[in-house]
Amino acid sequence: MNPSELSSPVIPTEPVRWIHKDLTGLQALSKVELTLLLDTAAAFKSVGTRHIKKVPALRGKTLVNFFVEPSTRTRISFELAAERLSADVINMSATASSLTKGETLKDTALNLQALHADMIVLRHSSAGAAQFLAERLDASVVNAGDGSHEHPTQALLDAFTIREHKGRIEGLHVAIVGDILFSRVARSDIFALTRLGAKVTLVGPSTLVPAELKRLGVSISHDLDELLPELDVINLLRIQHERQRKEYFPSLGEYTSLFGLSKARAARLKPDCLVMHPGPINRGVEIDSDVADSSRSVILQQVTNGLAVRMAVLYLCNAARSGEWV
Repeated sequence: MNPSELSSPVIPTEPVRWIHKDLTGLQALSKVELTLLLDTAAAFKSVGTRHIKKVPALRGKTLVNFFVEPSTRTRISFELAAERLSADVINMSATASSLTKGETLKDTALNLQALHADMIVLRHSSAGAAQFLAERLDASVVNAGDGSHEHPTQALLDAFTIREHKGRIEGLHVAIVGDILFSRVARSDIFALTRLGAKVTLVGPSTLVPAELKRLGVSISHDLDELLPELDVINLLRIQHERQRKEYFPSLGEYTSLFGLSKARAARLKPDCLVMHPGPINRGVEIDSDVADSSRSVILQQVTNGLAVRMAVLYLCNAARSGEWV
């Protein structure tokens, strides 16, 4: 065993600007803070290539994965991230908690904190749930998705993947295509990518891409075909049926014909245009199977990079909570 494999990677700490014990969203973060998160993730990515895939950065700490909404990739990614940082991990779901008996989210979280949980990763159907807990707990709170509000770590892994492939984010043209109205991923992506200097265009039917979103510093288009040749990145979103209360377009077939990334449309993209998707994929709806599995697709690399990004978030939030950086 090589002793160096048990040590933490070198994390950029000068100048130190991370002062947040929680990560509930990206809207309030500066370009410097976003860059620090991405740089820290880059340092942690090498851990996954080691023979021993662990570092002692969170040894002795306890993380609770509290998922009130269903999840596969995000929950497992946070669990693996915490374990690779040597934290103890407890997984909870709403159906296995006292929420089913009428206990409030606040009381459930306070009980977890009373059991000396250091970090709580929360996914919840209500926008603002993570911020609500962060303001009331000493433990660090990380938002793993709150309603249609934000999904900060997904946006960070998207930005990380783009920067890794393109070498930069500033000046790139990124299209986010699909159900923008109900997508927490889209909102966090907008906050991260525009602050890092990308040009972002939202694409979809007018019912799902309201004009009021222009106030976020983005462009809006309802014609995907005219944009294809100028894009550096295209990020496809699935239709959020679980958050919709009515039909926003006539049929999935019509949506696919207008906004789905077919093989014919993909052929009109730049040769080095990245194809992204936060998952789960509805193959044949927002993206053709052959395109999803093509060499230009970085969908599985997004999943891999999510692990490094979440390690970085947990590491930095714990450091701020512990008073290591002020």
